[in-house]
Amino acid sequence: MRYSEDHKAETRDRVVKAAANAMRRLGPDRVSVAEIMSEVGLTHGGFYAHFKSKDALVGAAVEAAFAQSRWRLGKLALNDDPQILLAGLVDFYVSADHRDHPERGCPIALLSSDIPRQGLPAREAFDAGVHGLIEVIATRLPGGEERLGLAGSLLAEMAGAVALSRAVSDPELSDRLLAESRRRIKARMGLTPSSPEQGLSQ
Repeated sequence: MRYSEDHKAETRDRVVKAAANAMRRLGPDRVSVAEIMSEVGLTHGGFYAHFKSKDALVGAAVEAAFAQSRWRLGKLALNDDPQILLAGLVDFYVSADHRDHPERGCPIALLSSDIPRQGLPAREAFDAGVHGLIEVIATRLPGGEERLGLAGSLLAEMAGAVALSRAVSDPELSDRLLAESRRRIKARMGLTPSSPEQGLSQ
């Protein structure tokens, strides 16, 4: 049976979404093509109608994860006050909710240590995703040409804080790392020192 191009595209999207979810739960090295195809109700043999290789699938999954993160960060544009918006971004990103739910969080905090070992499609998708998030954040910052540099620095610091808070096994230390990172980032940027945490479930 021959399927329409729309049906083929919808099927590919389902496979990519399932792979992105699995990658966030398990890491890219443990994404199983057979398990992904079974999850979406397809045979392993049908995989190659959509992707040339597992590397291509992982690359598409990385791209999809970044697209979701750009959408979530884009929702923070609802407030026109740059100071309030930026404080909200820090609370949104450097939060216990983000730490505890990598399956719906930022790929940078989750995948930075894994991506160098992945194939070219994943590495290229990761690079493009980082550039995209920096640009999204930069458009929400005050200032001129220096906004891209500030956005990149802010993103790196926030992602590092979340990654480290996930890596430590001491819950109190993990919470303290997040709280201190939020406080000090805001202090350096002249933002309100204490805003309530925003989660990723919005």
